[in-house]
Amino acid sequence: MQITPVLMCGGSGTRLWPLSRESYPKQFTSLKGGKTLFQESVGRLSGDGFAAPIVVTNSDFRFIVTEQLLGAGIDPGAILIEPDRRNTAPAVLAAALHAFAEAPDTLLIVAPSDHVIPDADAFRAAILAGTERAQAGDLVTFGIVPSHPETGYGYLQLDGEAEPGKPAPLSRFVEKPDAAAAAKMLAAGNYLWNAGIFLFTARALVAAFEQHAAHLVDPVRKSVENAKADLGFLRLDPASWSAAEDISIDYAIMEKAKNICSVPFEGKWSDLGDWNAVWAESGPDSDGVATNGNAAAIDCKDVLLRSESDGQQIVGLGLDGIVAIAMPDAVLVADKSRTQDVKKAVELLKSEQAPQAVKFPRDHRPWGYFDSLATGRRFQVKRIVVKPGAALSLQSHFHRSEHWIVVQGTARVTIDDTQQLVGENQSVYIPLGAVHRMENPGKLDMVLIEVQTGSYLGEDDIIRYEDVYARSETD
Repeated sequence: MQITPVLMCGGSGTRLWPLSRESYPKQFTSLKGGKTLFQESVGRLSGDGFAAPIVVTNSDFRFIVTEQLLGAGIDPGAILIEPDRRNTAPAVLAAALHAFAEAPDTLLIVAPSDHVIPDADAFRAAILAGTERAQAGDLVTFGIVPSHPETGYGYLQLDGEAEPGKPAPLSRFVEKPDAAAAAKMLAAGNYLWNAGIFLFTARALVAAFEQHAAHLVDPVRKSVENAKADLGFLRLDPASWSAAEDISIDYAIMEKAKNICSVPFEGKWSDLGDWNAVWAESGPDSDGVATNGNAAAIDCKDVLLRSESDGQQIVGLGLDGIVAIAMPDAVLVADKSRTQDVKKAVELLKSEQAPQAVKFPRDHRPWGYFDSLATGRRFQVKRIVVKPGAALSLQSHFHRSEHWIVVQGTARVTIDDTQQLVGENQSVYIPLGAVHRMENPGKLDMVLIEVQTGSYLGEDDIIRYEDVYARSETD
């Protein structure tokens, strides 16, 4: 029997700010170079024994999910779009109900999409170790054999000592402990870190919800039954979804269920929950120095220095126990022992209505992306990259005109009733109110510089007349 992965792909992206943000959270980033965390998560749950994944995400990330799946060479399975965030219990239930409708005894492996598990074979072996219990109707959790007394994770208490690769009865879930309690649990030998990874049949999970959280079943079921197909996505019904409680699957089901066990996993694992965890995964040298991008350290000890922009250099001099993350629009400098508190910086910026709190400097769209290069009171300059064969919507603006200068490739430009090709080092002017569109007819990325001028330059100043991605003005 094949196992269907269910990947949770939402999240607010605050713990690794400023690299991870609400508009572009960490699962879509490549923290170590190469594939993104999302692509790595899908990759270790693909191949022999695994069916196409079910991804649960929100509308803002739907095209990023598809692009990254295809970029990893994985055909997208079902992509369920949450109307708004309701935590993990409704999301997992929606995926289970979707699978149940086709095959009630489908085995589902539910996993976050932003964890690091280097030994994919060992992880798949642990999953296989839990399949017999899952097929028998149990809810199987996967716990990480702890290597140190960690206070940033919840714990699973086993009924007996942990034996890696063997399912064991689970006594209880334990909230994040203080340092003294974490040390005692490590010494006891029957506690695991709670990885938030689960294995069960769709039938068993739906039954567990009906027994322990029946109030969630009706609104989520109606939301799945009334879902609408949209360009390969499945949009859950928002009216029904809004009646579902915002609650985690741990609180709703796992802490109440009796038919539950846990498989200990002894391999390396990290949820990259803060910059200290990223430092540990970055391979620090003998002085504890880890760098990324255009970063250099002089006489430093126990530091993480990252530059996330090609044109930006960061240099640490005589630093000890410091994390410094440089983005084009924001810089974080923190004591390494305080990285769990980065969310306080995000809360502060939100209170000051600073866009850096939630908005990523690169705006990803289904046709490509754009970077804001300069902004003034009545102007904005962007670098726009359009993928081969992609096209922006046919649109107009109330408050701004635009000047496009092509610097790479060729653009097919429509302005009202005329269409023309604009090549490198050529430009075109879009008057205020003109109905216009740009397309990339070539086989390579097309890059242009856009200069906007006008009384209002917000992204919501748009009327869409045609759009191949079926977006509305609010998308």
